Amino acid sequence: MALTITVLINDTDEKIMKNDLLDLNQWVQDAVDGKINNCWKRFQQEWTIKLMNDANFTDPIESDKDKFVAQVLAHADYKDRATRQAEDKHNGL
Repeated sequence: MALTITVLINDTDEKIMKNDLLDLNQWVQDAVDGKINNCWKRFQQEWTIKLMNDANFTDPIESDKDKFVAQVLAHADYKDRATRQAEDKHNGL
């Protein structure tokens, strides 16, 4: 599944950005790609450590990115950001 996101930039802001940027669409895509890369690095590091320290986890850790992500998402301890935040609010944090 792919996700399409639409970004609304008003006319004034578009003119301001065009002063510095040649291609607004490419700049947005590059910014998103950079964020994805940073999130991937944190995700991979965090979950490699968690899986290695989990005495109940005995499977090999996947080296393929897609398989690694699927492996983590299937782990009983995995919670996405929205779930963690909702639990924090519920617990008064």
